[in-house]
Amino acid sequence: MMKMMTEVTIMSNLHPGLILLLVGFLALLAPKLLRRFVIGIGPLAALAAFCQLRLGTDLTVSFSDNTYILHYLHVDELSWLFGLVFCMIATIGGIYAMHNDNRMEALCSMAYACGALGVTFANDWLTLIFFWELMAATSLFLIWCNDTKAARQAGYRYLLVHMFGGNLLLAGIFLKVRSGDLMITNLATGLHDAAFWLILTGIAINTAIPPLHAWLVDAYPEGTITGSVFLSSFTTKVGVYCLIRIFAGTEVLIWAGAVMVLYGACYAIIENDMRRLLSYHIISQVGFMVAVVGLGTSMGSNSAAVHAFANILFKSILFMATGAIIYATGVRRINELGGMARKLPLVFLFFVIAALSISGVPGFIGFVTKSMTISAAADAHNSILELILQLGSIGTFLSITLKMIYFIFLAPDRGIEIKQTVPANMYVAMGIGSVLCIAYGVYPELLYRSLPCQMVAFQPYTIDHVAQYLQMVGMAMLPFMMYLPKMAPHTALSLDTDWFYRKPFAGIVTGLSYLCCAVSRALGNTWEVLYEKSMELSHNPMEFLDAKPLRNSPKYNPENYRTSIADPIMITLTILFCSLCYFMAII
Repeated sequence: MMKMMTEVTIMSNLHPGLILLLVGFLALLAPKLLRRFVIGIGPLAALAAFCQLRLGTDLTVSFSDNTYILHYLHVDELSWLFGLVFCMIATIGGIYAMHNDNRMEALCSMAYACGALGVTFANDWLTLIFFWELMAATSLFLIWCNDTKAARQAGYRYLLVHMFGGNLLLAGIFLKVRSGDLMITNLATGLHDAAFWLILTGIAINTAIPPLHAWLVDAYPEGTITGSVFLSSFTTKVGVYCLIRIFAGTEVLIWAGAVMVLYGACYAIIENDMRRLLSYHIISQVGFMVAVVGLGTSMGSNSAAVHAFANILFKSILFMATGAIIYATGVRRINELGGMARKLPLVFLFFVIAALSISGVPGFIGFVTKSMTISAAADAHNSILELILQLGSIGTFLSITLKMIYFIFLAPDRGIEIKQTVPANMYVAMGIGSVLCIAYGVYPELLYRSLPCQMVAFQPYTIDHVAQYLQMVGMAMLPFMMYLPKMAPHTALSLDTDWFYRKPFAGIVTGLSYLCCAVSRALGNTWEVLYEKSMELSHNPMEFLDAKPLRNSPKYNPENYRTSIADPIMITLTILFCSLCYFMAII
């Protein structure tokens, strides 16, 4: 009995994130065959260690005679819920990546998950920023490991943006620590000083709040097939966790989230690249969470937390399914696909389950969590936000459940061949995630029993909620049929806010490099080597600062590379008109 109690005590004091970091190093060093078992089974040890954690745990390490204490493992209701889903997705993602022989990717994916768990369980500012930067550094290599020109370019931009966001967060934390505020607290109720805005802006960049969002749709589609599953699960959700814990009740988040909901949904409607479309939907879905966090109510914080939980599950399945298609065919563009339901039936099944989940169909986890977010807006008597969240749900149904399922899986076959068989471990990972989406959808009390804030029990399966969803589906079908030609995927580029800084910044760097060349010429032959290096620099910046240097293309015509935002706006107005008619009918 004493031995068993000792083992339990040791397990309850282990940080799950550090176990994942150890798994990553073992996968880096292990032989090829053994590495597959390490990356697939190793994360289960972290999940087992997490299950031994108890609410109220607060493990610390002190420095300089207790002058500063790092609280590296603090477990409360909120951190427990996020820690659970992070451990789950690390396990599922590890199984999905078992076939991958890239040692660096194995290490970075586990270290990335370690960083996410480190932020989740941190209870002081310095521990938070340490694991925050660990996330940024390791996630970068999940993009670069793809080893393509586009991935290298996107990775450099990803690095620059997250260095900027991390430095803002660090500056705000330094101000808090200097003033004696060492522990993480809710800043919404205090003074909105420089530290407040620096920390909020730093977190907003990770949460992809427009106009600070373009790094996400730029980088995630260029990541590796297995790495993108981890990317879609951690960075933005860790940002949501920090918003709940630090900024719940900050009113500006309500309207920032509302913009995210509509912005991401509109761009997803006109997008052609599968993973880029899903990346825009990360922005839209995170918008649901950000908006209700700003309400500052228990219902709002709970709904943001459980919707983040759900989003990690169904969004990872969507990235897994599209990754399986890319693995099998080598094709990313929707307009080049068709007939995949016959060629990849299991992928089709898992994609449908995830699509129905993200669209909030009854019986799936998305219905359980989206009903709660919309109800949070209704309970706060914010009818405008409630309407926006409903419009965002319709946009999700349009672009994923209708557009992607039809044009990828059900449309006529365009002759794309299956070049290689999808590994069994990919199917196993998608299957586990799909079972969880259904289980939590059928038994919502499994999720609601872990709510971070106390509140009256919420019942998603009421006649009002189900009827409301069915009406929204009807309003989504109408514009889909009306604008079916506009829904067809196209080859035009969807210009986003990143072009406003990528183009000028590229020009500035190129101009500075030419200036260096002129200076080196003036200095004469003594600086010949410097001149040659400067000449190289005058060309390389454009290659990584501009992933699509359209102006260098012999076929470049600005009008051919732009798609009008008027199309999704017209669709949105049509939906809005239908919604207003519905509300007038029920008043």
